[in-house]
Amino acid sequence: MDIRKTIFTKEIISADEMGKSCEPITRVAAIAVVRNPFAGINQEDLSKLFEFGALLGGSLTEELVNMLSGIPICYGKAALVGSSGAMEHGAAVLHPMLGKPVRDAVGGGKSLMPSNHKVGPLAGTIDLPLGHKDEAWSFDHIDTMTLWVPDAPRADEILLCIGLSDGTRVHPRVGKGPSNS
Repeated sequence: MDIRKTIFTKEIISADEMGKSCEPITRVAAIAVVRNPFAGINQEDLSKLFEFGALLGGSLTEELVNMLSGIPICYGKAALVGSSGAMEHGAAVLHPMLGKPVRDAVGGGKSLMPSNHKVGPLAGTIDLPLGHKDEAWSFDHIDTMTLWVPDAPRADEILLCIGLSDGTRVHPRVGKGPSNS
């Protein structure tokens, strides 16, 4: 597969939206802009995309781990598919094989990796969900990074996104929540 470009984002959060300071929380994301070989094609066998997800999952996550200030606690993944593709193309990049190399790079990952995929326009946004890598019911670690690339995805591209965090949301006050959540 052809990678047009890769973008890395690093946020260091030191205060909440109201200005109340906190211990720094680092959130990082990688976005790979790749050509979708199935754009405009009704293709049943999407295994090329499975393999590509696995390949990028490991290499991008290793770089993200190095960008964090602390150890990785949260992870997530997302895909934004250009308008000539199908939502299933995003699912194919994310689900069957991407998780294992990400878990290997972060040193664990008992929880299902939160994910999001959709078809969108040029310069469209994608919400990359984050959740605790080992404690799925830790509501304080459920977070989102909104990502976009000004010149992508083109109609025949996919944005593959992986995110990590070394902490909770800023000043979380939700806890575990009621048992029926």
